[in-house]
Amino acid sequence: MFRLWVKCWKNARLVKDTVVERPEEDTPTHKIFHSLEDACHELDLGIPIWLEKNIKEFKRSKKTRFYQDNFMESIPCDYVEIQILDED
Repeated sequence: MFRLWVKCWKNARLVKDTVVERPEEDTPTHKIFHSLEDACHELDLGIPIWLEKNIKEFKRSKKTRFYQDNFMESIPCDYVEIQILDED
């Protein structure tokens, strides 16, 4: 089971979050992208753009933060953090 935790932070406080589970067989990259899309839809956020910094950070620690620069539209928080909780 693959689980991705997506959190919105505002003024150092967690304002909303969700955990997306993906049981189906897929590549790790597709699981991350599809889970992130589902979570952003649920939290009423746009889909963030992955920058080189995010990719390196995610590979290193299995989590990263997306700031306003990663989004095409305004977000209602300071940043969105994603973190893998479980991997197959």
